[in-house]
Amino acid sequence: MRFKLLVVDDEKNIREGLAASLEMDGHAVETAADGDEGWRRFQKGDIDLVITDLRMPGLGGEELLKRIGSETPGIPVIVLTGHGTVETAVEAMRNGAYDFLTKPINLDRLSLLVKRALKSRELELRHRRMEEELEHHKQFETIIGTSAPMRRVFDTISRVAPAKASVLITGESGVGKELVADAIHGLSPRRGKPLIKVHCAALAASLLESELFGHEKGSFTGATARKRGRFELANEGTLFLDEIGEIDQNMQIKLLRVLQEKKFERVGGEETIETDVRIVAATNKDLKAEIEKGTFREDLYFRLNVVNILVPPLRERKDDLPLLITSFLKEFAAENGKPVDSIDEKARAAIYAYDWPGNVRELRNCMESAVVMAKGPVITEADLPPTLRTKNDEGWIRIPLGTTLEESEKIIVRDTLSFLKGNKSRTAEVLAIGRKTLHRKLAEWGEGSDESGE
Repeated sequence: MRFKLLVVDDEKNIREGLAASLEMDGHAVETAADGDEGWRRFQKGDIDLVITDLRMPGLGGEELLKRIGSETPGIPVIVLTGHGTVETAVEAMRNGAYDFLTKPINLDRLSLLVKRALKSRELELRHRRMEEELEHHKQFETIIGTSAPMRRVFDTISRVAPAKASVLITGESGVGKELVADAIHGLSPRRGKPLIKVHCAALAASLLESELFGHEKGSFTGATARKRGRFELANEGTLFLDEIGEIDQNMQIKLLRVLQEKKFERVGGEETIETDVRIVAATNKDLKAEIEKGTFREDLYFRLNVVNILVPPLRERKDDLPLLITSFLKEFAAENGKPVDSIDEKARAAIYAYDWPGNVRELRNCMESAVVMAKGPVITEADLPPTLRTKNDEGWIRIPLGTTLEESEKIIVRDTLSFLKGNKSRTAEVLAIGRKTLHRKLAEWGEGSDESGE
């Protein structure tokens, strides 16, 4: 790893001599003729270590040290001083300097100090990267999935989270849009600030305006005190507007104004309040269709839909079922104090054959019900809700257009197994493959390979 150093000294010979010596050690070096120039260069970023004289006209080394420590804690600063100001150098170390050297500079000693300081810097950067990576994975823990559609969702979240752009999360009810909003905020620079959520469909238009913008005392019947709105509460953070497609035209106009001007007034108030809020919205409606019908404003749509994240329905990501089933089993077994730890083949086949119109939310409810109803450690088909126990006697398999060959094979195997009530021998016979081949494929897909109980 090649580091960049900044040498700040008002004496040209010293400044250039130090730079040449450090460059011979393999470092990239920039120089500044005084503290003010050094501070301006440091603020541009990418500096890993600063070497500065203490006594300089204008901005001195002590003040430069304080600014660097305040702006970017962890950047090592080595101070240079004359023999008569050693006490000042010791004071600088108390204020955060890594070390000091007296003039004339011993270049070997400087080289050793720089090497040690950069080693500490490298360890700190590695530690920070590990923490960021752990935080990154932590944010995705609640969103379970390794399928290709979900990997695309994770990638988009990672790209958009650091930005300020508004995000519109779309997808059917129950796919986990709120979890995506949580991840965006958690991975953003605003993660230390509030994440405020508003479920727009749950509030009448008059209540929604007060909820978003707040109100003054006496502004309407029942307003007995001033109330701060969600825009105020979310200042410098993120505001999540769920079911944004449900708000009426009047509310859309007011919301558009806030997004454009970044200011608003409380209901019944005259004071203009500025706000710095990132908007993340979600809907299960087709807003383009709503625009054509005249029920949703096109200008608001474009303000919200700077980046779109489409969360796929569960029926299009059935590869994630094993992970989801395992996670929900573990959660609800612990919650209910029951030793349920697995699911038999017939029950599993029924789960795979079902289309899950309610998506992950429906699967979660299904697994909670199954754990509660289970009589032993293994969930059986009888423990599943009636909708999953209904047999499909049509003898047809549906494969959506655009499904890959690999995914088609999984659908054929799973649906055939379900149709034949979990009988693997009969399934292998119907599909004209060996039983070992069937068991191997099921094992590869994480669906067990127990050959007993045919």
